[in-house]
Amino acid sequence: MNNNHQRDLKQQWQSLLQSEPKLRIRNAAEKLGVSEADLLATQIGEQVTLLAGDFKKLLTEIESLGVVMALTRNDAMVHEKTGQYKDLSIHGNMGLALGVIDLRLFFSRFVHGFYVQEPLEQGARRSIQFFNAQGEAVHKIYAKEGTDLSELDDLVQRYRAEQQQAPQISPASVAEDLLTLPGDLNTAEFRQGWDELKDVHHFQALLKKHSLARIPAYQTIGSDYAIPLNPLAFEKALEKAVDKQQSIMVFVGSDGVVQIHSGVIHKLLRTGSWFNILDPGFNLHANTEMIDQLWLVRKPTSDGIITSVEAFDADGKQLVLLFGERENGKPEMHSWRELLQELIAEYPLESEHVNA
Repeated sequence: MNNNHQRDLKQQWQSLLQSEPKLRIRNAAEKLGVSEADLLATQIGEQVTLLAGDFKKLLTEIESLGVVMALTRNDAMVHEKTGQYKDLSIHGNMGLALGVIDLRLFFSRFVHGFYVQEPLEQGARRSIQFFNAQGEAVHKIYAKEGTDLSELDDLVQRYRAEQQQAPQISPASVAEDLLTLPGDLNTAEFRQGWDELKDVHHFQALLKKHSLARIPAYQTIGSDYAIPLNPLAFEKALEKAVDKQQSIMVFVGSDGVVQIHSGVIHKLLRTGSWFNILDPGFNLHANTEMIDQLWLVRKPTSDGIITSVEAFDADGKQLVLLFGERENGKPEMHSWRELLQELIAEYPLESEHVNA
């Protein structure tokens, strides 16, 4: 994008914000037909600093900042977790953080990085933000009250790009078909592979082996392993988890990160189309209007059957997964299975439930 285009885009964004002051950058980018990173790039030299270098190494240094807020999102789910990055380990092109901030990172998607200082009435909101090649956000790290700002300044200086100019953003990729069943699927072989699963982490490899996306797999496998639910059951699952004080795990993924919360949830609040978990240290903002399909899925493991609730949008993109919290080597909690049996009974797909 040349300088003239940069100036034009910057003016278009400013005009849009004048008419819609509360418009978030992700939504502004969508309205303007560009990526979020394209918009940030128009602010380089002002409130945005372009970062460069080894982003794997940078992520291992976030621990020195102390308390921060990690944000991972997709179109419908925003997962915010506050704490300290601890003992981030690198395994080839994958990273693991297993502390309060619990992450699976896929570093091939960490292509562009920015340090952002959004002006507020008092001070600025500081963040380090990472994007894939197409300029789509994969992970953001926000300074909080307990963040060591001098360490943050040092970190930014170490990874500041020599040339502070707009990076080359790739065109948006063609959307993958996530809804069509392969014509050559060997259903019996797929069924056998599912029967023989020993670990939930092997499930993705099973799908890849048979060139299957999740929804076609669930539609094929049968109701002993996958049951469609009314999308309203997502909200009800969270309400039941609060009522029963059921400890759960909430997984939300972007293109490059899966972020996980584990524990009992407490405060729920609906705001328009968004259903929210608002707990100290953990927020989930869920646009439930975007949940097109909801599935209860059972997977065999060496610890017994493990059951998840999985939400998808109209294109078949996975939005969020819920599990009952458990330790490796231990079976799934009976209380989680009871909660899910209530969902099956109360919110089958053909249900005519409506929001109260």
